[in-house]
Amino acid sequence: MKLPKTKDRRGKGRGLFSSLFPREHDFYRMLTCQSERTVAGVTAFTDWLNHSPQTNPVELEQIEKEVDAMRHAMEDKLVRSFSTPFDRQDIYSISRQTDYILNFAGETAKEMYAFSVSPDPHIRSMAQQLLLGTECIARGISALESDRESVEDEIRRARRAYNCLEEQYITGMAELLRTDDAMQAIRTREIYHHLRDAGRAMRDTLDILHNAVIDLA
Repeated sequence: MKLPKTKDRRGKGRGLFSSLFPREHDFYRMLTCQSERTVAGVTAFTDWLNHSPQTNPVELEQIEKEVDAMRHAMEDKLVRSFSTPFDRQDIYSISRQTDYILNFAGETAKEMYAFSVSPDPHIRSMAQQLLLGTECIARGISALESDRESVEDEIRRARRAYNCLEEQYITGMAELLRTDDAMQAIRTREIYHHLRDAGRAMRDTLDILHNAVIDLA
């Protein structure tokens, strides 16, 4: 989705511009609400992994639908809004990438249930790192308007969580390739890949969030 460049930029003349063209919508708040529901979704995913036997992840699916509705509503306002607090493409991309995190978590749960893949220590560890990083993203977004130093701190914490997730993925794959059960290895590999994709969506969100901090400086 290609959006027009924002009209409202920081710097000289901003006060006069803002008084003439006030912002119609609180995009900080909308991003914060979406990120908080994303945390709720990833939390539901990690809780689901601890249930035995595995059940259909209906709670996670419901949160996914809620977040999709929030994202679509924000995108509609973003397209129609004359001014935004920072680059509107970054606002859109932060929203889209955090949605990818939740989507990949949801797909992981659905495939585990469909393929009868039980959570192993690597799956649980990757999911926990995904949750830690997503929590950092939510805290960073909530501080974006008022405390950009805190945002950078949260970005660094989330990047450490992403690195841990990647390391766990490699360790898990190395063990998986040594197993004698080929079909189980194929099924489990798909789960590992989805979790890695969720981690990479988290990484991309952090890059865009960092750009937003620079844009607001």
